[in-house]
Amino acid sequence: MGTGFPSGGATTSDSWKVTLPCTRAEAEALTGDIAAFSALESPPVLMTSEADPAQPDAWRMDAYFEGEPSEADLALLFALAPSAKGMSAKAERLADEDWVTLSQAGLEPIRAGRFFVHTPAHRDSVPPGAIAFEIDAGRAFGTGQHETTTGCLIALDRLRATGASFTNVADIGTGTGLLAFAAMRLWPAARAIASDIDPVAIEVAADNAAVNEVRIGRARGQIELVVAAGMDHPRLQDRAPFDLLIANILAGPLIDLAPSLAGALAPGGRLILAGLLDHQADAVAAAYRRQGMMAGQRVVRGDWPTLVMRKRKSTGWR
Repeated sequence: MGTGFPSGGATTSDSWKVTLPCTRAEAEALTGDIAAFSALESPPVLMTSEADPAQPDAWRMDAYFEGEPSEADLALLFALAPSAKGMSAKAERLADEDWVTLSQAGLEPIRAGRFFVHTPAHRDSVPPGAIAFEIDAGRAFGTGQHETTTGCLIALDRLRATGASFTNVADIGTGTGLLAFAAMRLWPAARAIASDIDPVAIEVAADNAAVNEVRIGRARGQIELVVAAGMDHPRLQDRAPFDLLIANILAGPLIDLAPSLAGALAPGGRLILAGLLDHQADAVAAAYRRQGMMAGQRVVRGDWPTLVMRKRKSTGWR
């Protein structure tokens, strides 16, 4: 979960911006390469964000073009955000500046427990003693700006503060890799694996790992990256059972994945679930209780709760 992801590469002069309202579902569908733009020589860069935290479904889409967009370009944008049909779309020419840098400068750093997540524009503002991560506002969810990512970071920090210790960690739907990185900083002797259904997200996570000096690999203190839908990957199966599993996805998929995620946990293992709205929390928790999980604390950020659950010790792997 996150705040934005480019699908193209305009960052120089003669850039134009078009803003459209969209729904959360429409925003989250804009991952990876956008097929509608495949024939364009210079496809626009798309960035999405929550327009109003009080209205969880009210999002906005900003499209940045290299050159003035045509009527056909605007029609493609409306096809990506059908909820905006009937509204006007005005193209605004930007100053001859690197708008990517400007947009990152507008993303304020996030403080979540001992974690400090920032874009390159704020790398000089890390407070003393913080665990800092530099996450570029880019092509995958999970920059730390969204309440779900922040809630997971706080949940991880609270587990560490209570003395919890983990040696085998999985981050399902990793996005930028941030949550896996955070777990490894708290438990540096652990082994971790991070997966995402989107290959672009795994590319982004690898880039972010290099920036943040996170080691990629299969040994202790390293993170393995795989492209996978849910638990459907041989490496995830081989490395189970996990004693800590993080899944920041959406309520529907979390419910569908309850048997496989709970099954991949060792007895006594912890599960962090996010990507759900407040009115969805009870249904998600119930799905996991049916799989032998016990409800624990909740971290609530706005309308987005993060659930921390524990597997009963009497229930084993497979």
